[in-house]
Amino acid sequence: MAANDTNPLIEKRSIDYIPEAERHGRLFSQFTLWMGANLQITAIVTGALAVVLGGDVFWSLIGLLVGQLIGGGVMALHAAQGPKLGLPQMISSRVQFGVYGAAIPIVLVCLMYLGFTATGTVLSGQALGQLFGVSDSVGILIFASVIVLVTVLGYRVIHFIGRVASVIGVVAFVYLFSRLMSQTDVGALLQIRHFSWSSFLLAVSLAASWQIAFGPYVADYSRYLPSSTSSVKTFFAAGLGSVIGAQVAMILGVFAAAMSNGQFAGHEVAYIVGLSGTGATAALLYFSIAFGKVTISTLNSYGSFMCIATIISGFRGRLEVTRLQRLVFVLVIVGTATLIALLGQHSFLSAFKSFILFLLAFFTPWSAINLVDYYCITRERYDVPALADPNGRYGRWNLLGISVYVFGVLVQLPFISTKFYTGPLVAALGDVDISWIIGLVLPAAVYYLCAKKWHASVPDQLILPTEQGAAPTTTGLVAQA
Repeated sequence: MAANDTNPLIEKRSIDYIPEAERHGRLFSQFTLWMGANLQITAIVTGALAVVLGGDVFWSLIGLLVGQLIGGGVMALHAAQGPKLGLPQMISSRVQFGVYGAAIPIVLVCLMYLGFTATGTVLSGQALGQLFGVSDSVGILIFASVIVLVTVLGYRVIHFIGRVASVIGVVAFVYLFSRLMSQTDVGALLQIRHFSWSSFLLAVSLAASWQIAFGPYVADYSRYLPSSTSSVKTFFAAGLGSVIGAQVAMILGVFAAAMSNGQFAGHEVAYIVGLSGTGATAALLYFSIAFGKVTISTLNSYGSFMCIATIISGFRGRLEVTRLQRLVFVLVIVGTATLIALLGQHSFLSAFKSFILFLLAFFTPWSAINLVDYYCITRERYDVPALADPNGRYGRWNLLGISVYVFGVLVQLPFISTKFYTGPLVAALGDVDISWIIGLVLPAAVYYLCAKKWHASVPDQLILPTEQGAAPTTTGLVAQA
């Protein structure tokens, strides 16, 4: 019953629970999906920012790797929830925030998806414009049309594109690396070492924020795996794919920016492709860049659809979303992101840096609360049917989770350093932004201490709906009395 050939091309599920009979897929698809999602131009630009904004090559590479490991660990812990719960990530946040209260972080997640989709569309528009000899704006519109199609098709097509993008990405990156190594003295660049905490922590923050930003939707793509799938194996499959893919892309960005002599900003795609020369090779690279962005932009659009559907379903009391509703949601999401891309395409790089760093203030507290609750408080014992019932176990508003989340955002404000806002303690710390560290550690500690004393009732077992939806079933070990 779970064989791939019994599953329709167009996904019929949306944010509802995935019955065991419809579970399918292999762990390796998690690795290829997240590697393909990271082997792309936006990750290259993110790595380049570490050098463009003042860091040297050696310490930028070290800082980026540290950030990948920290952020990738957080991201992979969210991925491991998918097979056990069979739900999209943000639905499970209703345990910590309430059926209505979960809308608070979800609205911010939607804004994140719009921002990442828009920035990815800018870079893909540049690539398609060069490939087809049209303006960047026309390239943006072409790319947006492809994203709408793939997002509507859903889970199976997204995973298939992820596998193809991984292969194309590896080939393209190997070629670009070989060209880059032949044109620059890598050893000389690595010997230039001027360590500063501000530049080093900027690199750490860039990579950590990149990985943590996947947290709100990573479980959306592991929820179709059989519930018996090992959590540890899911953790490593998704985490390693994401960390390896992102680090490889960011290394390329670091070296490209270091040898660009100021020519990188504003011409990111053209500069990267220019490393390989012109003609047919350049055309193939433009195609690989655009195709690589299809994976991650589709993930962002699909995740945004999931979030909007989650908000609406919370207030109307059921999880089902029709295919027509999915199409309308996707058109609105991609249309909004495309408009942002068209309006902001000429000021992309500076705005992007501020955007991804500012995101950390809103997603690290949510991530900390969700992970502490799932692994330390409830210990995977969720009442899944109650997640759709505002009058059920989790209620409408969970004041504990909401209060700790607000605290987690506010406690970071003195330490944030972005164009949007700079906190009063940043200068005293040598212009080092440590807000994301504060936002992970303090909310996690406060929530753990408070939840141990005041958490709502926790079921003795993981409670799942039956495949027919007639009555709940239970699974797992009974907790000690």
